Amino acid sequence: MAAGIFRLVLLLFFALPASAGAFELPPFKDRLFAYPGILSQKDGGDYRVVDYREMRDINGRDAVPERRVKGSYVDTGVRRAQQDLALKTGSGLIRHFAVGRTERANLIVVYLHGQGGSRRQGVDDFTFGGNFNRIKNLMARNGGLYLAPDITDFSDKGTAEVAALLSHYVSVSPGAPVFLACGSMGGALCWRLARDERLLPRLGGLLLLGSVWDEGFIGSKPFERRLPVFIGHGSNDTVFPVERQEAFYTSVRRAVPGYPIRMVRFQTGTHGTPIRMTDWRETLNWMLSLR
Repeated sequence: MAAGIFRLVLLLFFALPASAGAFELPPFKDRLFAYPGILSQKDGGDYRVVDYREMRDINGRDAVPERRVKGSYVDTGVRRAQQDLALKTGSGLIRHFAVGRTERANLIVVYLHGQGGSRRQGVDDFTFGGNFNRIKNLMARNGGLYLAPDITDFSDKGTAEVAALLSHYVSVSPGAPVFLACGSMGGALCWRLARDERLLPRLGGLLLLGSVWDEGFIGSKPFERRLPVFIGHGSNDTVFPVERQEAFYTSVRRAVPGYPIRMVRFQTGTHGTPIRMTDWRETLNWMLSLR
């Protein structure tokens, strides 16, 4: 009798689907991409000031400063999993790079470039300190999908295009949470997409990289669903002042203590610093752990 009950318990256990929160990205070049030092922190570590130094973190990391990172930071074998695609949708033809599993992915990360950028920025292995190569490898090695689309504009048309692209990929990876990484003005699209009621249930979080805030976020649908938000920002950003992002971070925490929001301030960093320095694995694993 006892043996029969034991077999039944085992059967039920293995029949249950694993929770999404159990999934965690394993290490990939963690020592090289770890934050170089924490100058200060508060809110239980949710807000951190990271030591950033141009001479060390650009000149010391790149073989050709801002153009080509040293070889130890990249693994270009991931290019075998990279495709340059064009998807026909009701919103037009959408050119994009896809890296990893285009169907049945475990998770989907989308990088939305800023003004003057293109889909190629998000798959450049050697610029931004090799950080795009790292996210490509993290997705391709772990059954994930990384997308880097061209963006027509940062208003209605661009929003519709990215929504159409995501509609396709979430339909063929029905269990995959979607993480939107927003570079600079790409954040305007990320905030718009977060309000898409068809997409919102699939969103696992927003990563704002030297990007914009949303004055109407508190009280919105994504706020009510406790959509995780990560903010990476340079203290010397002259495009979007760091003080505005810090005020946004503080307002969200005051509205709902314990809301899943984190901020990393890169001390002396400029507009592009968060794209170079944000720790993809740490941030995504934090968001995955909340599911």
